[in-house]
Amino acid sequence: MNDNTNSTTKRKLTIYQICLMALLAALLCILAPLAVPVGPIPITLATMVIYFTVYVIGPWMGTGSVLIYILLGIVGLPVFSGGAGGFGKIAGPTGGYIIGYIFMALIGGAIIKATKYNVWIALAAWVVGTAVLYAFGTAWYLILTSVNGSPKTLGVALSYCVLPFLPGDAIKIVAGTFLGKAVRTALIKAHLIEV
Repeated sequence: MNDNTNSTTKRKLTIYQICLMALLAALLCILAPLAVPVGPIPITLATMVIYFTVYVIGPWMGTGSVLIYILLGIVGLPVFSGGAGGFGKIAGPTGGYIIGYIFMALIGGAIIKATKYNVWIALAAWVVGTAVLYAFGTAWYLILTSVNGSPKTLGVALSYCVLPFLPGDAIKIVAGTFLGKAVRTALIKAHLIEV
């Protein structure tokens, strides 16, 4: 009897975790398309939602949410910046950022989990994760412009792909982290997630 109860509890927890991942992937799908164009790479709320998601549910489930979002976009749902969808968006100038979200979530989230969700270290972890995101985005932009016959220098690519985003991403890191901490604390107190 006890073994069956434990088995049922584990199954419910797994379903609950999947629902959390899906819910936060849906939040990403709703907010990521909102974009402000500032050249070839738009400003979106995607990174803030990822900072929030990973802080709340951890690096593995948080990255799972990001993967769900990316897969939904690849199959054509209009969840990428500007309401775009389809594999063509991955092949475009923002494709490196979309793929970079996975590594940002994994790296930032792993640091946050290893330091037991210390909010101050989380801020630094997101700076590291965002730097990885910038590296993917900038590298893809450079490759893409070279393939298209209009190669850019690293300096030009940084002026398009990194510099315009620094102030906004700093604000999004702080907002996503502190909002994530508040929600995670509330969910832990309600016994809806484990510490």
